[in-house]
Amino acid sequence: MYTQSFNVQEASGQKKAPTAASLENPEFQARFDRKIDADGKIEPQDWMPEAYRRALVRQISQHAHSEIVGMLPEGNWISRAPSLKRKAILIAKVQDEGGHGLYLYSAAETLGTSREQMLADLHSGKAKYSSIFNYPTLNWADVGVIGWLVDGAAIMNQIPLCRCSFGPYARAMIRVCKEESFHQRQGYEALLVMMQGTDGQKAMVQDATDRWWWKCLAMFGPPDTDSPHSAQAMRWGIKRISNDDLRQKFIDATVPQARVLGVTLPDPELKWNEERQHHDYGQIDWDEFWSTVNGNGPCNKERLATRVKAHHEGQWVRDAALAYARKHQNVNLCGTDQELRSNFALSSTHSGKEAA
Repeated sequence: MYTQSFNVQEASGQKKAPTAASLENPEFQARFDRKIDADGKIEPQDWMPEAYRRALVRQISQHAHSEIVGMLPEGNWISRAPSLKRKAILIAKVQDEGGHGLYLYSAAETLGTSREQMLADLHSGKAKYSSIFNYPTLNWADVGVIGWLVDGAAIMNQIPLCRCSFGPYARAMIRVCKEESFHQRQGYEALLVMMQGTDGQKAMVQDATDRWWWKCLAMFGPPDTDSPHSAQAMRWGIKRISNDDLRQKFIDATVPQARVLGVTLPDPELKWNEERQHHDYGQIDWDEFWSTVNGNGPCNKERLATRVKAHHEGQWVRDAALAYARKHQNVNLCGTDQELRSNFALSSTHSGKEAA
């Protein structure tokens, strides 16, 4: 439904942001720049500017954090799903999100950062994750709307990352996007079923749409004029499409879906602009967005506490796995305790999935 992002070409001059000043090896820097300009892939063993490495660690780790924290709003509904079919679908989806976190932490580790450090940054509040997961899921319609709108916005954001200049991230995103596409479709299908039901069910879908719409538009990040890292990220090929362009694409794709579904998107200014060949839309509440990003959303403290609790309660699993690995390790096949610990660092991911 959102794969058109694969075919979007960079606008003329889009990757021409000034090259960041570097005090590093000029020969290596020139080689790196040539590869970026040729739209090549940077691999972990390749030389890269330290600023490029830091930018990737920040983005990939925050993406991974978002995947595992994103398990919580929906995991809360596994025990309350309305049917066995819906329960099985939701369990599979939550499991997928945990797997996405694992792929992404692994990709970040190739940049020289440890999974333990990334998780410590998350648990301390130093690292951020997507603000969208700091809102409550009040009823079953929220689960469907998260699939339709939240996963829809996520995949619109993520498909261009399959062409990211950093090889491990780009390759991880291919599988992630395939699974997220399924998540978006199952959410939309669940809402279609509800919209064929009672007036009460239809009202639930409309209410959930009203509550999530603006928050999903904010998921694409601040306006391009207020996005400090965008220009350099696009110069490096980490980012392919700007925040505002992705947001516009999402709106244009979602309006006809809402029409088929039979819900009204909560924006009185939303209308087709014949001259622009795009939909115009109203103002996003950026004060609310930044307040939530900075830890003051409805569920920020709850989400973080749940993750920390799950990590602590899963310590015995990691300890047992390490003890087993040490007992059976072969010097030529197994790594250090640090490497072993990294492999099991997220073993408790699912422990907190049913906590609100």
